[in-house]
Amino acid sequence: MSEPPPARADAAPADLEILAREVCYQGFYRLARLRLRHRLFAGGMSPPIVRELIEKGDVAAVLLYDPQRDEVVMIEQFRVGAWADARGACLLEIVAGLIEAGETAAAVACREAREEAGCTVLELLPISSFYVSPAKSSQRMHLFLGRIDSTHAGGIHGLAEEGEETRVVRLAASAAIELAEQGGTDSAWPLIALFWFARQRPAVRAEWLARPAAGEAPPTPPGAQG
Repeated sequence: MSEPPPARADAAPADLEILAREVCYQGFYRLARLRLRHRLFAGGMSPPIVRELIEKGDVAAVLLYDPQRDEVVMIEQFRVGAWADARGACLLEIVAGLIEAGETAAAVACREAREEAGCTVLELLPISSFYVSPAKSSQRMHLFLGRIDSTHAGGIHGLAEEGEETRVVRLAASAAIELAEQGGTDSAWPLIALFWFARQRPAVRAEWLARPAAGEAPPTPPGAQG
């Protein structure tokens, strides 16, 4: 199955020319093969090159934190990419989900916190937005810290119709940071979130403890998370 090059002049940046695009596989992810030219640092355009690209929607992820108890809520779940890992294929991660059309990253973070951890997000603080693996994928990650009450957090969650099974893990904030520093969690998203959290935790905790949380965090206006 082949698709013609983009017809619109603004379909690609001025420093990029898409010569051909072919969809090689369409499933949970889509694999496309692009023939393109890009502008060179030395000037002019490159000769035509071929690159494969994994295409899937952007993702929202949230590290759940209870400032009152100074603990974080994470989840364990099966990850096919770790199927051959001698330590097992169930990784310690943070709540995350795909952003569907018409959704904001903030709304997805709140929804996934309920579905995967049974937690209500009371306040959201953006951490960062970044490409997950730009050498091979167009996917961007929108990362948050979410304020919660972890009093009753626990159990097994997830949507059965999506093949999800997530087990809630409650950790003292210091223990979670130590796990990240010592290689106890080796998935990129929780590592980035926890390393940021390690530096920002005192200030965030003081700010959140200084005011009560009124209720579930409101969705961020469209476009606010880039």
